[in-house]
Amino acid sequence: MTTPKPIAVVTGGAGFIGSHMVDLLIERGYAVRVIDNLTGGRERNLEHLSGNSDLVCEWRDIREIDPDDALFKGVKLVIHFAGIGDIVPSIERPVDYMEVNVQGTVRVLEAARAAGVEKLVYAASSSCYGLAETPTTETHPIETQYPYALSKYQGEQACFHWHKVYGLPVNSVRIFNAYGTRSRTSGAYGAVFGVFLRQKLAEKPFTVVGDGTQTRDFLYVTDVAKGFLAAAETDRTGEVWNLGAGNPQPVNRLVELLDGDVTYIPKRPGEPDCTWADITKITNELGWKPELSFEDGVGKVLENIEYWREAPLWEPESIAGATKTWFEHLGPSAAS
Repeated sequence: MTTPKPIAVVTGGAGFIGSHMVDLLIERGYAVRVIDNLTGGRERNLEHLSGNSDLVCEWRDIREIDPDDALFKGVKLVIHFAGIGDIVPSIERPVDYMEVNVQGTVRVLEAARAAGVEKLVYAASSSCYGLAETPTTETHPIETQYPYALSKYQGEQACFHWHKVYGLPVNSVRIFNAYGTRSRTSGAYGAVFGVFLRQKLAEKPFTVVGDGTQTRDFLYVTDVAKGFLAAAETDRTGEVWNLGAGNPQPVNRLVELLDGDVTYIPKRPGEPDCTWADITKITNELGWKPELSFEDGVGKVLENIEYWREAPLWEPESIAGATKTWFEHLGPSAAS
């Protein structure tokens, strides 16, 4: 008799990191159930799995999940990526961020608790650290700079509250700067890769913030997915791990690898000069380490650059308009 496959739920499973998580879980012998409202995710991110009997998708919002939701019946693991991102929209629409990233997370937690899952792993954000000392450890003080960061941190706190009060086995992974294929192509001005790739396709200069010497701890998306699987399959619970490459790269190095002209735009308040994950804890406790070099990762992205053809084309004027709220609320005079 065939042993049934373990089942995993991936919220936000049609999204950037979520779709790669689905690939890895299926590769490792799981049946996967995806829930995604397709606001940031895309069906095409999973089209290569069309017809695979190990994948079931439901296109709905996590705020519609009930405690006895059928999607969670018999589930072993829950990997919770679903939420809304970006800094500027969170400043403009803080209620939406709290509803989705906090209350939506609570709905996922309640369904996982009712189903008796063996582990829930929450996709947290390194933005909770604010303008952090580097390299940044998991014990660094929390200093959320904008509503997105606050909502993601409060979602994490809800997870640990459910662990403490209800005994729900949870872990949290704080993502630094994930990049790679299938990243979001629509929505607000945001992550540097999507902005630059569309500019390259249009043969426009890369809009580099400041002087480009700022560094980011870029980690390729397949390494991100492997970190989450390690956090899901460990016996440890109630843990937080940073997830980055531990090897920050200057934005100027990215420009060099992408190969194009540059135009410089003003540096923005509330953004760190460096993000740098101290990955000692996750390496020691889970045996995880990054596998793909930055150069090879950028090469993979360039091989798939046509994916970003549909993305918005950002130029200095439109960026200034899109980030006006950012400067108004996070600038030096905002708190005076």
